[in-house]
Amino acid sequence: MCCVLMFLMWLKNKVVNTILIQHYTMSRKELFDQIIRKKSFLCVGLDPEIEKLPPFLLQEKDPVYAFNKAVIDATKDYCIAYKPNIAFYESLGKKGWESLEKTLDYIPKEHFTIADAKRGDIGNTSRMYAKTFFETYDFDAITVAPYMGEDSIRPFLEFDGKWVILLALTSNKGSGDFQRLTTDGKQLFERVIEKAQTWGNPDNLMFVAGATHPDDFQHLRKLAPDSFFLVPGVGAQGGDLELVSKKGMNDSCGILVNSSRGIIYAGHDEDFELDVEKAARTVQQEMSGYLKLHFAPAF
Repeated sequence: MCCVLMFLMWLKNKVVNTILIQHYTMSRKELFDQIIRKKSFLCVGLDPEIEKLPPFLLQEKDPVYAFNKAVIDATKDYCIAYKPNIAFYESLGKKGWESLEKTLDYIPKEHFTIADAKRGDIGNTSRMYAKTFFETYDFDAITVAPYMGEDSIRPFLEFDGKWVILLALTSNKGSGDFQRLTTDGKQLFERVIEKAQTWGNPDNLMFVAGATHPDDFQHLRKLAPDSFFLVPGVGAQGGDLELVSKKGMNDSCGILVNSSRGIIYAGHDEDFELDVEKAARTVQQEMSGYLKLHFAPAF
């Protein structure tokens, strides 16, 4: 009898651990399956600024979480990923980290989660950053700055089932200050993409490629034919979704287009979530058209 009970306990723990491991892992195929199922490659940036929240939410015990919760409810059917920008939470101290943790717990488990933290430091420090976002907070991916080289990146790549999203050609105006510097006929962002692919592979490594550089997307795709790109800059920054989609897609779609301000601040009244939903649905419907052109048999 004792042996039977011990076996049942072991089996229960095995099942629980298997479920947890399944949550920890989000493969490239699973990402693509989500994209096809939802007819969307939209990532919603959860970047809450207290000053921009609908005023009535300030009466809540946790206005940031209340805002994020409403945004998630309004957008979850139209997006496949959420990207909290960590700066908007850590700037609020302990309360901000609590809001982030509650937000992560509320995001449906089938959604891909990205810690937009832009970390990157010497090896042992990077390892602690990786443990923070991959173990303590259980994100699927983290954005990482490549400036310090391989030993600052590799600790993030050592976590099975997790993703590194490396800054390559970012969407901001100052991106050209360094990313387009040329040495021996190649721009720095090109060297970053080429070198990084000797550290990781398309199953654990993505690249940030700004939608504000649409003319570069065909070249970016040649540099990393099988990789996913995280694409900021559509919406408030004026990036062209159509050009990015046509030039950036590969056989597994290969692009996650992020929109933050253009969606989460679409409304400001007490029914703001209706405007948020409309904004997300509009983007998803446009994406659906581009996916249909590229993957006609799947639609």
